Amino acid sequence: MTADQPTLWDQPASAGGGEAPGRPAPRVLRVSDLNRRVRALLDGDPTLADVWVEGEVSQPSFPPSGHCFFTLKDAASQVRAVLFREELAAANVRPEHGMQVICHGRLRAYEPQGVYQLYVVTLTPAGAGDLHQRYEQLRTRLAAEGLFDERRKRPLPRWPRRIGVVTSPVGAVWRDIGNVVRRRYPLVELVLAPTIVQGASASGAIVRALHRVYAQPGIDLVILARGGGSLEDLWSFNDERVVRAVAAAPVPILVAVGHESDTTLADFAADVRAPTPSAAAEQAVPDAAQFPAILARLRERASAALVGHVAGRRQLLATEGRALARLAPDVASARQRVADLLDRSYRALAGRAERERAALAGIGDALRTLSPAATLERGYAIARLPDGTVVRDPGQAAPGSGLTVTVARGTLETRVEDSRPGAPFEEPSS
Repeated sequence: MTADQPTLWDQPASAGGGEAPGRPAPRVLRVSDLNRRVRALLDGDPTLADVWVEGEVSQPSFPPSGHCFFTLKDAASQVRAVLFREELAAANVRPEHGMQVICHGRLRAYEPQGVYQLYVVTLTPAGAGDLHQRYEQLRTRLAAEGLFDERRKRPLPRWPRRIGVVTSPVGAVWRDIGNVVRRRYPLVELVLAPTIVQGASASGAIVRALHRVYAQPGIDLVILARGGGSLEDLWSFNDERVVRAVAAAPVPILVAVGHESDTTLADFAADVRAPTPSAAAEQAVPDAAQFPAILARLRERASAALVGHVAGRRQLLATEGRALARLAPDVASARQRVADLLDRSYRALAGRAERERAALAGIGDALRTLSPAATLERGYAIARLPDGTVVRDPGQAAPGSGLTVTVARGTLETRVEDSRPGAPFEEPSS
């Protein structure tokens, strides 16, 4: 039957038909009409337009279109479900056979096949609703304490020498980190603090491993890592003890837990978050292949800094030299002034010496005039008794006594014949 083919639904009942009088004509529907009415009924139910359904995933399929088709069932019944490509990419978990999940979406009829199915928008493991609530409550409380504050974040060291790694010693994470580090920067030393990363006792084990690696000497950086998993698998990294231990790291800490879409509270508390463990190893160490270019840039910067420093010092010396030149004394003028002062001093001393010499000559002449020798030179004599007494009065020398007479050019020995007292001697005028 085609869409334009008439049906008994479109035709009124004939008067001559075989139906009993008063009985309504049969209402025959096309299949499309039936499915359309069923779809309209389902779409008109507000409960089915926003529904949460818990069940077990059965036989999931992933065709090339990128969608996921599966059956959601419990012990008594089942319903078909579809998770389109966009919703599947945003989901935290990938549907697997036997997984107990909670699906959020709407129930609609698929007209071409005459079936109804659940169009899933979000899919979480069963029981994860409580975990999400606990996650949000703890995140809000720790954020209010400032544990996730961006101002606490420290940059990773550029050239680490020892890196502590807290992860499981078995599995791909430890091996991937080691491979990346050896390829990029083989000079660094990796120090493993082994721990379990899943299970009821994982939280305490992770905290103890973190404290062990913190106590190691010379650790420049810590990596906390594990592979992907469900919310329950990663729940240890949402434990408050682990979050506080990450926030208390004495050195920068890099957390890489799960896949890129997985985010734990330990990621918020870390200084740096990496989407995967391999990406964490790449962020933790430099690439040795870039060393020649880095060294060239450092050489250029050092040369430029040295040239600039020398130029600055040279300019400073020139400025100081000009300042000293302005402050230096006028040596030539000072020498000229000293020479003038010496000449004046010499002349003053010479004049004074000449005056003193003339004065001394005058004094000498006066002394010579007043000396006994000058008196004797004029014809006078000095008479002395034998005991050396100078005779000044004739009465001092009795007749017959000896005298020593001193004249200008010698002495005379005489004897007194007679003495006559008289008036004092007066020198005859010339």
